[in-house]
Amino acid sequence: MVLRRALQVIMVMALALAGAVQGTAHAEEGAPVTGRQLLFYNHAYGVLDRETADAIEHSSYLREFAHFQVRTTTGSGGQTWTGRYLMGRETYLELFGVGDLPGKDGTLGAAGLGVSTERAGDLPTVTERLRELGISDPVAFRQTRDFGDGVPVPWFDAVFTTDQYDVFGAWGMEYRPEYFADPRSNTEPAAHPGDVGRERYLPDTYRDRLMRDVTGVRLAVTARDLAGTVPLLKAGGFAVRSLPGGGVVAKGGGTTLRFDVVPLDQVGLRQVEMSLNRPVPYRHEERIGHSSLVVGPGAHAVWTFGDQDGPSPAG
Repeated sequence: MVLRRALQVIMVMALALAGAVQGTAHAEEGAPVTGRQLLFYNHAYGVLDRETADAIEHSSYLREFAHFQVRTTTGSGGQTWTGRYLMGRETYLELFGVGDLPGKDGTLGAAGLGVSTERAGDLPTVTERLRELGISDPVAFRQTRDFGDGVPVPWFDAVFTTDQYDVFGAWGMEYRPEYFADPRSNTEPAAHPGDVGRERYLPDTYRDRLMRDVTGVRLAVTARDLAGTVPLLKAGGFAVRSLPGGGVVAKGGGTTLRFDVVPLDQVGLRQVEMSLNRPVPYRHEERIGHSSLVVGPGAHAVWTFGDQDGPSPAG
């Protein structure tokens, strides 16, 4: 539902780059921000090889396993994208094939990560924390959504540490009250004052499927793209731990994010771990293109992309 490409098309025309880039370079050496967690894993997306993307789109198993959709969305500036979605209770996964997006955002291995607030007004606090971490000029943006009548509805506010990236980027986001108020959004009533949370945003259709939520994501990214991501995770309250070889593991809110540093030609979404609504007594492996989804035994599933072997997101 969220695509970095759509956000950056407008940002790059309006915002200066130098301050954000310089701030990112300093932020990696800053101390972790203290205080309650403000940002939580919302969704990740990855660009897969065409054979795998097509197999995902036409998989009958995925439609039984998860609340699965193939949907086209129109965002700011009339930008459109068609994604393959697996949606859980609070989190989801968005998948594309090579060429589905223009330019480098449509190349094999391109990816993105959205982390969102649960309480209205927390995103400005994240922005202040970024400045404390040395990001002198965070990049702000407001995304809209067109439900088909040509009238953009405010969707969410976003913040980036920089709009300079190789093929991966992360953003903090906060859903707008105008979006929740629009009946076409099919969102839930607020559970408490200031509720802009993920569970309110996503439908309850997950209850009728096996998948409950994304609990871990492993991504291979360049050193530059990781440098632009770490300050956001720290500002959001994730516990970030360095790994040998320059990668990191970030934990918070029930989700573990692992980033391995690789050359540009080796980047990409590598693995996704999911919780299930109920335990299963068996192990089922579903081959989907050049990927393998292993469900059970127990109340978890692991989806590995590109026939990759290696440690889970938790390391």
